[in-house]
Amino acid sequence: MRLPQLFKSQPFVLSIEIFPPKTADGDAALRRNLQTLIDYDPAFISCTYGAGGSTQDRTLQWCREIQSDFLRTAMSHFTCVGSTRDELLSWLDQAVAAGVENVMALRGDPPVGQEKFRTVEGGLSNANELVELIRQHHPNMGIGVAGYPEKHQEAATLESDLVNLKRKVDAGADAVFTQLFFVNDNFFAFRDRCTELGIEIPIVPGIMPITDFARIKRITSMCGTVFPDALATRLEAVKDDPQAQFEIGVEHAIQQCEELRAAGVPGIHFYALNKSDACQRILDATQLQ
Repeated sequence: MRLPQLFKSQPFVLSIEIFPPKTADGDAALRRNLQTLIDYDPAFISCTYGAGGSTQDRTLQWCREIQSDFLRTAMSHFTCVGSTRDELLSWLDQAVAAGVENVMALRGDPPVGQEKFRTVEGGLSNANELVELIRQHHPNMGIGVAGYPEKHQEAATLESDLVNLKRKVDAGADAVFTQLFFVNDNFFAFRDRCTELGIEIPIVPGIMPITDFARIKRITSMCGTVFPDALATRLEAVKDDPQAQFEIGVEHAIQQCEELRAAGVPGIHFYALNKSDACQRILDATQLQ
């Protein structure tokens, strides 16, 4: 089922994001965790691929498995990085042949070793160009795009970042899925600004439960996410206690999700990091499904 139908057919759309593991053991572990999460009835499962499209074949493999073995709608990530227009079209054709009806259209991060994104000769420079390409050649594809409640790290201002988001929406995006955040008020302000700009498609908050403080600090430093001082202080106090970090992180995510649901969000997109324990606890507590 494509994104527009998913959001029209149900008042709340729960979704889970995974990434292709690097080993057979990782594959087996992900299958076990997905089986647990499927019990919470996610509307779809999205699968990333690595910098420069380095795992795009594995991404399609997992999308096939999500749809054939887990009987869930799959959404594949799709980026401009390192690919010409013809290569992008070839991959799109492969995705459609694999039964993929939804993609997350992203510019993509620079490959390892590059500080800035570089457009390859014959390639695309921005996500809005990628959305346009998809719409031209596969007009029925469901298209998600990224939104940044606290500004993309490369954007000069929040305003310019929102203008860029509007370009992606105007090019044909069906839904916006946000970068992770830990301060709901920042999401609500972002949502209000989107409304003022005339963005009317669903804006879905992205939640990454904190299970390891050191890991989440690395992630937030790369994407510029605001980390609340009070939360950081609590986690720092238990930096040598993994279970305590997990409990604090889950507690915070539960509070976030309850407040977001009460505020009428159209869904929540969980960055599960290929594990199920934290999402399971959150879903049990909030009954989001």
